[in-house]
Amino acid sequence: MKIKQTFRVALASLKTNKLRSTLTILGIVIGITSIMIVMSVGNSAEKMILGEIGGMGPEIIVIRPGRQPKGPSDFAETLLSNSLTVRDIEALSKKSNVPFLADIAPSVIVPGGVSYGGETYQGMNFGWSAEMMADMFDIIPEEGQFFTEDDIKQKASVAVIGSKVKKELFGDSDAIGKNIKIKNRNFRVVATLEPKGQVSFFNVDEMILLPYSTAQSYLLGVDYYHEVIAMAETPELVEATVRDIEITLRESHSITDSSKDDFYIVTQEGMVEQITSIIGILTAFLSVVVAISLLVGGIGIMNIMFVSVTERTREIGLRKAIGATKKDILSQFLIEAVLLTGFGGFIGIVLGAILSFGASIGVGQALGSKMGFVFPWSAAAMGLAVSAFVGLVFGLVPAKKAANKDAIEALRYE
Repeated sequence: MKIKQTFRVALASLKTNKLRSTLTILGIVIGITSIMIVMSVGNSAEKMILGEIGGMGPEIIVIRPGRQPKGPSDFAETLLSNSLTVRDIEALSKKSNVPFLADIAPSVIVPGGVSYGGETYQGMNFGWSAEMMADMFDIIPEEGQFFTEDDIKQKASVAVIGSKVKKELFGDSDAIGKNIKIKNRNFRVVATLEPKGQVSFFNVDEMILLPYSTAQSYLLGVDYYHEVIAMAETPELVEATVRDIEITLRESHSITDSSKDDFYIVTQEGMVEQITSIIGILTAFLSVVVAISLLVGGIGIMNIMFVSVTERTREIGLRKAIGATKKDILSQFLIEAVLLTGFGGFIGIVLGAILSFGASIGVGQALGSKMGFVFPWSAAAMGLAVSAFVGLVFGLVPAKKAANKDAIEALRYE
């Protein structure tokens, strides 16, 4: 029998039992849809995060206290570490120690909201350098002037607020010169920022920026920093600058064994490698978990094919009686199984693409960032190939059973 005719016979048989065929491929559809969603959202998240990192600039170096986290539980220890102090900033600021350092500023995070009058807003309170932030992220004030290094040295109670903070606290009225309250301490608003949205890992519109010295002394009551941001003169000098920072901090902390460092350094290149690796591992793990549904779908197809072989015993006998060979019967049932799973794979790809598009929009809105949709072509190709393979593997045994039936016995079957 010609292969074209075999396809027609297989399609006609599948159309005869449309409901059963649809239920049969349900496991395959769910499996391929899940793989598409996992791969698409994973790729979209990776692209978004790398884009946020790229917004920092390739010459940025982040120094964090504590040992480098190996797992989620280690991050708490890092936040509570007090290993970065003003002595370290002074040592790193010396050109003799770090000759290619263009700028450096410590940073602290202040939990809690900000209030004015009867209005309260839960924004992001940062103790940092306004001038360095402006250089790093190309942020300029919409009204007023940024606080200066003199304000940082004098521990001035001044603040720069984002556009959303201004709208929530002051509405359409002017905010410059007004006093906002953070942890029962007044801060005079010296500047408001133009709407900027998400930049790197924070939303500029929701930010309250304070001199780090003020936040450290009056709001947190600590003598250490949560993070230190450094900037190399050029991207090409980042590696040399990192090496000089490590040497300087080890000398400052009297560390002779690098394995006992109480700080760690993150560069854009290092962050890209870490994030790509983490997302890749998570995607692979989730894909393996999702693949179990394909196995379940394959077993379901095998069961239905066995039922189909039993129901069509007389048909098999009749076809053999008029000249069909074992190869013809085997081909027909195999093609039926592959068509079933292949069609299920195609539906899964379309459904997965639609749901992935919706998921990307939803996740982006939830995170307050633009998360573009990425169609995973590799996952689509793999989905079709895997679904066809599942049909071939799980359809082979029922097809052999059909092909090996005796024609006379099959015709006698009631």
